[in-house]
Amino acid sequence: MDNLLQTIFNETLSLYDRVLSTHPPDLRSQEIGIVQSIGQGIAKVTGLPHVESEEIVRFAGGTLGMVFNLDPEEVGIILLDASDRLRAGFEVRRTGKVLEVPVGDTILGRVIDPLGRPLDGKGAIRTSQRRPAERNAPAIMDRAPVNVPLQTGIKAIDALIPIGRGQRELILGDRQTGKSALAIDTIVNQKDKNVLCIYCAIGQRSTAVAKLIADLEEYGAMDYTTVVMAGGEEPPGLQFVAPYAATTMAEYFMEQGRDVLIIYDDLTTHARAYRELSLLLRRPPGREAFPGDIFYIHSRLLERSTHLHPDLGGGSLTALPILETEAQNMAAYIPTNLISITDGQIYLSPGLFQKGVLPAIDVGKSVSRVGGKTQLPAYRSVAGALRLSYSQFEELEAFSRFGTRLEESTRLALERGRRVREVLKQPQYKPMPVATQIAILLAVTEGLLDAIPIGQIGACETAIAQVVAAQLPDLCDRIERGEALSASDRASLLRVARDRLSNSNNNSETGGTP
Repeated sequence: MDNLLQTIFNETLSLYDRVLSTHPPDLRSQEIGIVQSIGQGIAKVTGLPHVESEEIVRFAGGTLGMVFNLDPEEVGIILLDASDRLRAGFEVRRTGKVLEVPVGDTILGRVIDPLGRPLDGKGAIRTSQRRPAERNAPAIMDRAPVNVPLQTGIKAIDALIPIGRGQRELILGDRQTGKSALAIDTIVNQKDKNVLCIYCAIGQRSTAVAKLIADLEEYGAMDYTTVVMAGGEEPPGLQFVAPYAATTMAEYFMEQGRDVLIIYDDLTTHARAYRELSLLLRRPPGREAFPGDIFYIHSRLLERSTHLHPDLGGGSLTALPILETEAQNMAAYIPTNLISITDGQIYLSPGLFQKGVLPAIDVGKSVSRVGGKTQLPAYRSVAGALRLSYSQFEELEAFSRFGTRLEESTRLALERGRRVREVLKQPQYKPMPVATQIAILLAVTEGLLDAIPIGQIGACETAIAQVVAAQLPDLCDRIERGEALSASDRASLLRVARDRLSNSNNNSETGGTP
């Protein structure tokens, strides 16, 4: 009897295959499965013999899911909507489509979820195009060298850890060390620089993202920014697909020949969401319970960021993925994976953060493996030896704590280093133009600030910025255009800075206003 039933089933399935091969593909969407069980963000379904990997399915009631596991007896599906209303026995229908997201200029200035649904109450997203969330990275021959800087407006980065358009620079550090603030400052600095921005919030608190959006609106950054949000209360499946959907939206602009900056905040949460889904669907666990392909999910995401060949429009997609470390452990599984995938990292130290050195960038542990080739020539002439001398200062400062008597040269080196560290401090939402950065860095490296008390360094920076912008506008324009600093240019910057500092000192001695 069992053999007879098996024969009938096989013949029926064979007939069904022949019908599918001679009818339009949309007949496949008529397959109906039955939910066998519902888990936290996943569902197991039977009765979809021809469903394909990563295909979108629709449950009774409208809940969407994406096929994740294709097992012999059942199909594992990750849910993209809340599962509160789903029960065992519900019907599941195929759609015959993969996950697609809206692309186009209409998404700029909007807050949406990874499926393109609006979250800002401004109405539906109306666009004529939709593209798959999962796409292949550009081929090697379709790429061009990274040769244009992406200015962050942050002195410590632009001078010491430069980033190029098309680069992938990892931002990592422990909790509450200013990782997101660094990325948001970079977005704010792209105003009037023809760089579009995509901010992808993965597993963040809704209140935190709402404050971030309010800050972007306050500084006029939402005009060229799209926020793609999969909050911490959303299903892990939606958090998993969020960065891929956001990258597809960014790629549309890149393929139009435009420059795009995308921020993933953060990929630690993304990896945990993928681990949760994999364990619920009984995928074999490996190191730290992550599945074996955890490296692949991030590499295929970040490989999509590049600078396209001029024949393809010359657009670029710059990625700033954010990663959270635990107890400053950069050698953990996920951090080492992402460090090996990206083109450098910016490490934020909790020790520096607690000392009030903001942004808390650890220059010794941070590196840019590409951006130095894109850095403006003016930076190279001013900050060329700054990184090495600053690292030497930090080492010298550590050793000086063990001695009470210091040589004069050592004392002077420490005083200079402390002023360099003070100059590299910068408040949030205060990006600095390139020419102003050059002038201030030149002043501190040439010793103009050596006699200034540490507490007055900030006021001196402001004074130098004002006088350079007012008296040397032509030189500022030439620096912005990428011209190198000549000896006369250096002399001009030093002259106006020295005069301004002298006037400030005279005013303070006579009781006047600097």
